[in-house]
Amino acid sequence: MSKNSLSISIIFLGVCILLGSWFISQSLGSGTQVSPISEELEEQYRFDFISANEQIIIIFDKKTGNYWRKFIEPNEGPTKWEKQQSPVTTQEE
Repeated sequence: MSKNSLSISIIFLGVCILLGSWFISQSLGSGTQVSPISEELEEQYRFDFISANEQIIIIFDKKTGNYWRKFIEPNEGPTKWEKQQSPVTTQEE
């Protein structure tokens, strides 16, 4: 096999690999649409009610990462709901 035909074969193989990876990436990216039913279910189960202990209750918003807490005992802390930032996510606002 001559050097010229070997070079052409290598270039052809590279182009085939690039085209194949592009086709695969396009087919994987097209299946990310969310149906209205799953959006409805996601919105229905958006909030979690958590009883941290006997005195603290928390409502956690799964969509934004925010949470609200309330102390049940009147002399043990704030008695009004306070919106808190999630400690596991960075603040983007």
